[in-house]
Amino acid sequence: MMLRIRSRDGLERVSIENPHNATVSELKRAIQTQLGIPVPNQTLSTNQNLLLAKSLEDLLRFTDTSNPDSPLSSLNLSHGSIVFLAYDGERRVAGPAFNPAGSFGRKMTMDDLIAKQMRVTRQENPHCELVSFDRDCASAFQHYVNETLAFAVKRGGFMYGTVSEEGKVEVDFIYEPPQQGSEENLVFLRDPEEEKLVEAIAVGLGMRKVGFIFTQTISQDKKDYTLSNREVLQAAEYHAESGLKEWVTAVVKLEVNEDMAADVHFEAFQMSDVCVRLFREGWFETEIKEDDDPKLSKMKKDVVVGVKDTREVDNDFFLVVVKIFDHQGKDLIPSLSYHSF
Repeated sequence: MMLRIRSRDGLERVSIENPHNATVSELKRAIQTQLGIPVPNQTLSTNQNLLLAKSLEDLLRFTDTSNPDSPLSSLNLSHGSIVFLAYDGERRVAGPAFNPAGSFGRKMTMDDLIAKQMRVTRQENPHCELVSFDRDCASAFQHYVNETLAFAVKRGGFMYGTVSEEGKVEVDFIYEPPQQGSEENLVFLRDPEEEKLVEAIAVGLGMRKVGFIFTQTISQDKKDYTLSNREVLQAAEYHAESGLKEWVTAVVKLEVNEDMAADVHFEAFQMSDVCVRLFREGWFETEIKEDDDPKLSKMKKDVVVGVKDTREVDNDFFLVVVKIFDHQGKDLIPSLSYHSF
């Protein structure tokens, strides 16, 4: 059985022998052997908020894997599931192949010098303190995708709501523009006049555009990435267009629970500052080929990741986890939650 391990270093994989009888303790030993992280230094959880923990007290709140003898099956973990990992200390993480700028027999160009200054590092803290979804709004969006589209094709929209002085985002309605979705792609057929109307309605309600929301299909759940390269490009484009530092990207997907029933799951991120900058400055390769690895974003020029120059960046380096809450909003115009204009 293969499990995906998501930590501050990105998304990695570990193999588990005898998955039907495997326990939390065996998973930790596999992480120690395959990823080089000592068992005493590990904190594991199926809750993505583990990656937001800032202190030992925060870590101790995640107790779902505290019993080393708990079977992995009791945590609803199966082949391809994601487990979140926090750990003490430092380690060397293997990266993709690279060609160092300025190597023997080659003169450094101005582009090489610029790339030396463009470092891609993980952003620990989001500008958005948290995002809270109106329950009816979130329910209406996922209900259509689940009941009508059966998560077979992608669907998306723009989120509207408010941003507090503390950076807390509330989402109160979702506008779903005309669009075409497939298993891997989502294309908005944007109408400027229609969007002006939506903006006018939002302003009248004291709201503004605060984020981008989209679904991942059932077929995508079998792949080892959080966001694909296409999704990173689209999310970065809308984040850059917004000019809002608290802009939120939300992902909705279907996951199988321990009773083998399907649950709809929401995740929220911000695209990192360096990701938005790279998009604005045209560093991303926007032509994606069929044989490109979807978990890597390609650059037009070398960037520095860790100590390496590379043109391929793990998408997880561009994601900053945002805490999710919900609230019961006012019954203003509920149809805005799920209808396209």
